[in-house]
Amino acid sequence: MRIVRCFAFGFLLLAFTLTARAAGPAEQSRPATSSAVRNITIDDYFQIRDVSQPELSPDGQWVAYTVRMKMLKEDKNETRIWMVSTHGGDPLPMTAEGVSSGHARWSPDGKYLAFTSSRNNGKSQVWLLNRLGGEAVRLTDIAQGVNDFEWSPDSTRLVLVLQDPKPEDAQAEKDKDKPAPVKPKTQPPWVIDRLQFKEDTVGYLDNRRTHLYVFSVEKKSLAQITSGDFDDSQPTWSPDGKQLAFTSNRSTPDPDATRDSNIWVVAADNTDKGAHLTQITTNPGADNQPAWSPDGKWITYVTQLDQHLFWYATQHLAIASSSGGEAKVLTQTFDRSVRRPSFSADGKSIYFIAADDGTQNLCRIAVTGGDIVRAIGGRVTVASYSLGKDGVIAAQIGTSDRPDEIFLQNGTDLTRLTKTNDALISQLRLAKVEYVHFKSKDGTPVAGYLYEPVDFDATKKVPTLLRPHGGPVGQYAASFDHLAQLFAANGYAVLLPNPRGSSGYGEKFCAAIYADWGNKDYQDDIAMVDYALEQGIADPDKLGVGGWSYGGISTDFIIAQTTRFKGAISGAGVALISSFYGHDHYQRDYETELGFPWEHQALWDKMSPFYKVKNITTPTLFMGGEIDSNVPILGSEQMYQAMKALGRATELVVYPGEYHGFTVPTHIKDRLERYLAWYAHYVKGDATPATPAPPVAPTVKAGGE
Repeated sequence: MRIVRCFAFGFLLLAFTLTARAAGPAEQSRPATSSAVRNITIDDYFQIRDVSQPELSPDGQWVAYTVRMKMLKEDKNETRIWMVSTHGGDPLPMTAEGVSSGHARWSPDGKYLAFTSSRNNGKSQVWLLNRLGGEAVRLTDIAQGVNDFEWSPDSTRLVLVLQDPKPEDAQAEKDKDKPAPVKPKTQPPWVIDRLQFKEDTVGYLDNRRTHLYVFSVEKKSLAQITSGDFDDSQPTWSPDGKQLAFTSNRSTPDPDATRDSNIWVVAADNTDKGAHLTQITTNPGADNQPAWSPDGKWITYVTQLDQHLFWYATQHLAIASSSGGEAKVLTQTFDRSVRRPSFSADGKSIYFIAADDGTQNLCRIAVTGGDIVRAIGGRVTVASYSLGKDGVIAAQIGTSDRPDEIFLQNGTDLTRLTKTNDALISQLRLAKVEYVHFKSKDGTPVAGYLYEPVDFDATKKVPTLLRPHGGPVGQYAASFDHLAQLFAANGYAVLLPNPRGSSGYGEKFCAAIYADWGNKDYQDDIAMVDYALEQGIADPDKLGVGGWSYGGISTDFIIAQTTRFKGAISGAGVALISSFYGHDHYQRDYETELGFPWEHQALWDKMSPFYKVKNITTPTLFMGGEIDSNVPILGSEQMYQAMKALGRATELVVYPGEYHGFTVPTHIKDRLERYLAWYAHYVKGDATPATPAPPVAPTVKAGGE
């Protein structure tokens, strides 16, 4: 039996125990002492700890962060909160084994570390760890659970983001001291009257919305401060604690009909549930991620200026008066999408993360505009960060040869604080990764990441896999990619292109595929294959292709236009676009980019590789999640059915209970095994079956041995 217990959170004690080792599956790793190295395997994916969410303590002495474990044996995931001194040393576990915790936030006075956790099979609540010591204590008891929270500057209150409760949640709250009622055997029907009626990981949407509440830590009282048929999110306190800035789509009568979100301000002590608000931004595109200046006079935020281009448009950094008025866009000439803005402690500059040229850097710009300074630059991926009052930065940073870890930047010194995955990485022989440049068919410069096989012999051409990325707006960045490393360990060169449609190269480059999927991005993807051939790396007779989401869509487009690939894997793709209208959750995107299918049928059909299925001869494995509402399994089913009817080599794999992003460890392992088996059979030409054998159930001997 595993004993669930939190470690004491006493700072006086911790000051003397920095070198103490804490047992547990996610403890700080130490490098292996053996000089022997080996190739990476499927099972290594489940040994990689996902380190994220750094939060500097108010006194700058500690960084709290999370470590997620993918537990194959238990077939579940578990996240724990850890803490490491900014002066170095071994990290300390702050939350118990056996339960997941996350979203750690220090109280501004430094007395508490608050976090969210769903314990005892309950809803997500806010818990507190007192710096004087003791176990975690549940702070909130909200019937519907807590979506998000932030501390007030005086540490006496929290702003909570809560979804409206279901009637049964409200009734359960009233009857919580009574015996649990018998659950009905059947579920009532969904009755829907919303324009946007479906969302991945949620399913069918009802009319409940998310709103802001202020919670008193001492009194345990709850006051609702926004309301209405709108969703409110991303709250942030003004420095004096009197107001809250937040993001909401309440600018139009029907928020489902538009992407027009704006920044609003509400009094933190209002009693009218937000009937009187101050609208800060009026841009018709999406404005979000607000952050206050230290003096409370300004709010910085992320803005999308061209609503017609929606996701294809560059997300800029802007600033506006906290009382409303004309906004100023600071990064228009930078032309790179930004996120997570935050004022410096002196209020003179704004930090943000920017996607740029296959990287994610932490950048800084003066509040008056001007040149961009890369606070943490280079070929790295900065995923998140936390600013200290003295200019110190804690950051989550990954590279192509190492999973994300927590770093501390003090002045010009960048120091790695955690070594969570060092023991594993020290055992592995990893592939060489290059960021390469090449030209597309029409001369457009394109870039991408090329992984050489682990045991690469430059005198021999090797099997090569093209992996289009998802999105389409997104990019392959300088981060650790277990899948690419796994393929390289199995003898493949791996190509990760950033074709037109990718972020990180400017709005024109990104919008080049608007209403024209499978054309210019196809040319750019194929150009990287041609580059690998010209470099003498790729074997032209042993090419494979495959991807997930838009990577699956790209795969369908690619194999419908060329027969040069010997094997393909299309995951969570769609090939008959019109069949997804009203079936997935992208109705607004379709209507903006393509118009209504009954009015623009030719354009919808042009975007559908399904109509070219008769040209496909590449053996193709289709797969997806059973309850994916992002790119539903229907897309894979249709392509599989068509290819099966044509007598082509194909297979369909559907994973029960999975959404668009898989979470069940055994399903993820099964998918990886199928990747290797399919490509080995069809791309390499190995005699091994294209479908791995099902696992053999253990034999139980008589007597229960």
